Amino acid sequence: MLRDITLGQFFPGKTIAHRLDPRTKLALMVMYITALFMANGIFGYALVFAVLVTCLILSKIKPAAVLRGLRPILIIIMFTVVLNIFFVRGDTVLLEYGFIVITQEGVLTAAYMALRLIMLIVGTFLLTYTTSPIALTDGLEKIFSPLKRIRLPVHEFAMMMSIALRFIPTLIEETDKTMSAQKARGADFETGGLVKRAKAILPLIIPLFISAFRRADELAVAMESRCYHGGEGRTRMKVLKAAMRDYAALFCGAILIAGVIALGWS
Repeated sequence: MLRDITLGQFFPGKTIAHRLDPRTKLALMVMYITALFMANGIFGYALVFAVLVTCLILSKIKPAAVLRGLRPILIIIMFTVVLNIFFVRGDTVLLEYGFIVITQEGVLTAAYMALRLIMLIVGTFLLTYTTSPIALTDGLEKIFSPLKRIRLPVHEFAMMMSIALRFIPTLIEETDKTMSAQKARGADFETGGLVKRAKAILPLIIPLFISAFRRADELAVAMESRCYHGGEGRTRMKVLKAAMRDYAALFCGAILIAGVIALGWS
């Protein structure tokens, strides 16, 4: 299960999705999320879904990687579906048994909510799949650069976000290795009730914290040895510069929002 978590991974490539400016991709992500939450009805969701599939095809990300990333959140999606089915009331009753009432409106709401969660997570994964942590840091810093005038540590904030995303796969791999080592010594993480499993996971916390602090200390020493002192006076080997494809992508994002609004009014 831990190996299925793909958040923070970067798949190098030379597709148009990889070559877009990181600032453009961050803006497109905001547009996509806005359109997704504004979608109302099957046609609005179909439009957003078609755009998402098109982006996946253009990025050439393997469907297996996307499906593998969805596996850890299936429980959350199922829990959301069950809550909406049993607690959303409507006029058209499909099933009534005692205090259990399932309506057509509840089923539709559950389906829309599950679809929205899946598309939201896949779209977020697509950003990290096609953008390197360094490019993401530069994009975030450029977008929030006006906040430097009020002395906010924009560069440090962007660096922390990038490091956090970068080390998610590393921490997952460390957790998997620790669990395998403890299983070899007789630990059991898969049988028993919820309380027993929670108690079995407790011995993992201390070694993981120690490993995380050790990696953080090593990273700090490495950055200091390279004379890193924050963002002041720093230059970049690759200067971000928007191209025609970035403006075309932003135009497509605006069309997506306009299309969702038009479909919502129809």
